[in-house]
Formats: sequence, C-alpha cells, structure tokens
Amino acid sequence: MEQPNLSYIQGMSGGDKAFEKKLINIIKLEFPQEKEVYYKNVAAKKHKETAENVHKLKHKISILGLEKSYDVAVAYEENLIEGKTELKKEFEAILQIMTVYLDQL
Repeated sequence: MEQPNLSYIQGMSGGDKAFEKKLINIIKLEFPQEKEVYYKNVAAKKHKETAENVHKLKHKISILGLEKSYDVAVAYEENLIEGKTELKKEFEAILQIMTVYLDQL
C-alpha cells in the first residue's frame, strides 16, 4: 500500500515552511472530524451522505500524495451514490494509514 507524503504540499508551498505547517495543521484538525462523520453515516447506512463524506476526504487523500488511493476513493464514492458499498474496506484502510501518518507529523 502506498504511503502518505508531503510532496504535493511542498510543491505547492514553493518552500514556504510556514504555509506548509499551516496547511498540515488544517488537515490535522479537519481530518479526524470528517472521518468521524464518515463512520457515523456508514453505520447508519446513509449512502448519499457517506458519498459526500468520501468526496471531502478524497481531497485530503490527494493532498497527502496518495494517487492510487485517490482513485479508490473516486470509485468508492461512485459506488455509494449507486447504493453499493464495494471498496469500503479498502477506503477505510486508507483512512487508517492517513490517521497513523498524521499522528506522526
């Protein structure tokens, strides 16, 4: 499984460390909240709302350089819109990897 990285953030910042830190702090603040809402909607089998949660989370997946995982998120979002939950396990594994990575930053 691919690992998160800061390449995208570093490329976007142009070397501005204060900007990088600010963006990382925003992600570290928002990600746990968005993940919690995602899990609540999954438990309640609210597929439309869960798809919206995945849509928000996939941007953070992209920002953390997880290109293949982003593709999984796109496909999972489309499945949820159709009322299917295929790729749930794969998506939640991505969330776990991101959680561990962000906790280490």
